[in-house]
Amino acid sequence: MKLLVVGSGGREHAIAWRLARSPRVQRVYVAPGNGGTAREPLLSNLPITDLAALADYAEREQISFTVVGPEAPLAAGIVDLFRSRGLKVFGPTRAAAQLESSKDFAKAFMTRHGIPTAAYRTFTDAASARAYIAERGAPIVVKADGLAAGKGVVVASTVGEAQAAVDMMLLDNRMGDAGARVVVEDFLQGEEASFIVMCDGRHVLALASSQDHKRLLDHDAGPNTGGMGAYSPAPVVTPEVHARVMREVILPTVHGMAADGIPFTGFLYAGLMVAPNGSVKTLEFNCRMGDPETQPIMARIKSDLTEVFEHALAGTLDQAHIDWDRRTALGVVLAAHGYPDDPRKGDAIAGLSEGAAIGEDTLVFHAGTQLDTDRAVRTTGGRVLCVTALGDSVKVAQSRAYEAVAQICFDGMQFRRDIGHLAIARRRDAGKA
Repeated sequence: MKLLVVGSGGREHAIAWRLARSPRVQRVYVAPGNGGTAREPLLSNLPITDLAALADYAEREQISFTVVGPEAPLAAGIVDLFRSRGLKVFGPTRAAAQLESSKDFAKAFMTRHGIPTAAYRTFTDAASARAYIAERGAPIVVKADGLAAGKGVVVASTVGEAQAAVDMMLLDNRMGDAGARVVVEDFLQGEEASFIVMCDGRHVLALASSQDHKRLLDHDAGPNTGGMGAYSPAPVVTPEVHARVMREVILPTVHGMAADGIPFTGFLYAGLMVAPNGSVKTLEFNCRMGDPETQPIMARIKSDLTEVFEHALAGTLDQAHIDWDRRTALGVVLAAHGYPDDPRKGDAIAGLSEGAAIGEDTLVFHAGTQLDTDRAVRTTGGRVLCVTALGDSVKVAQSRAYEAVAQICFDGMQFRRDIGHLAIARRRDAGKA
């Protein structure tokens, strides 16, 4: 079979790589892809971004099914378009993708359906937002309503910082249309986790739990980013927490979307805050897999993923099953000079292998890279690579990942040196590190 993965990031490289491991797959096309997918056996880059042209290609080449990676084409209605042409595609419709494309839509939906989340208010007027922040106090969270590539959230430690974020979005228009409305919500205490499931409109299949590191610097300092590393499984998601999330967040969301007349199909990502007592609240929804969470998750899948997608597309996810590698997978993001505010492009990258595998149990998934005519790989974006390793413990996976990181270099390369520290501390406390 021939498959199509839409996107150009590390998430799409990892999904395409995993799909290509199936003996049933002849070729996976990645549109538009990156420098890593261009060098990967069984993967081919497809330099098409226009949605209608992608549908034409899928129809002409008899693509068995398409998986949509990033949020932008989902919000633009790629699933609606493909379905109207009779093409099989995994993802939410444009209406369902509002769970991610509008923070206000998501918060109103959660409130309406009793899904636990932080108290909030939505504003288009800066003065009103500033007054509400002064009333609620800090810490407090300011979010751009629309899609902001993972950079539209400000966790403010002071009232002044929060008010400055409001001004930046509503008055200075620094976020463009994404910041034309802002959501101001209460700060939640606890530990964050990523909970991702596959949905077919009625049934749900949970993927392995994961946890990412949003801050740029060690010890969770510095500005928020799209994610500087991740690992799976997340020890904070105990079996009890897992059951609670399914009962209180995931199933009410799927049932609520169906009741509202917009059945949800595709990946549903719930960003969670897990309190010390095990209670959970929903920070946000994404309508696709997270990046960099995807890379460790895909590294742990042992099943033929094409069969799981076929069940999802047929509405029979209740019959699907995924076998997981029992080991931990941990990924370290290598970012460009100047990331996240002004990443530099064009730096040559040394130390890469032809495909994703860089050693036993170690993979390098590309994101912001491109392949030159001389086959040199250069940086093209903020998050450049995600070095992902498997190990019998978080510490072993971490050690292997950083050993691989040491083999790679490009000018201005920056990365965190403590990815996995929360899991290691938690397992140390439990005597399992």
